Amino acid sequence: MADAARAARLADRIKVIVAQALERRIKDPRLGFVTITDARVTNDLQHATVYYTVYGTAEEQVSTQAALESAKGILRSEVGKNITARLTPTLTFVSDEVPVNAAHIEDLLRKTRERDAELAEASAGATYAGGEDPYKKPEADEDDEA
Repeated sequence: MADAARAARLADRIKVIVAQALERRIKDPRLGFVTITDARVTNDLQHATVYYTVYGTAEEQVSTQAALESAKGILRSEVGKNITARLTPTLTFVSDEVPVNAAHIEDLLRKTRERDAELAEASAGATYAGGEDPYKKPEADEDDEA
């Protein structure tokens, strides 16, 4: 079993090899504007998961996924030629959900900023309901206790 550092180095190398092969070697018209975002390799170096994003509509994303699946053999042979490992890892392509999640988080942050601005505007002229310290005892009561 290989160590995790070697698996990480191999994953980085696979990411570069697959990206270059998609750019230069794969001529599938279904392949849209695809970006390889990450790759991960198991510690035994036998399986690699390649994460990608596609710029475009949902139809373009589906056609790109089909193109990647059909080009998997060519891409795996390119990886095998360019790495120095005993076995060539199998490739699995997974659509990267990070951009979608990031857009959702940005939307939540925008809504929160708007709500904070509304609350700040509403509290601008507000006064305390019982004075600044509603728990402060009247001065007369303090003298009686002494």
